[in-house]
Amino acid sequence: MAFDTKLMEILACPVCKGKLDYNKEQQELICKFDRLAYAIEKDIPVLLESEARRITADDA
Repeated sequence: MAFDTKLMEILACPVCKGKLDYNKEQQELICKFDRLAYAIEKDIPVLLESEARRITADDA
């Protein structure tokens, strides 16, 4: 089973409540506003700020 992209309609960044973008290659959800990348582990998004990876402007 793969990450269900239908979830993108209801998922939001836990920090700013904004839109998340799906990066299929890295299996991450990206918040460009906060510059955070949330991992998707075993098809489940880990939407915890403490677990998020900081990204640079080049990554976003």
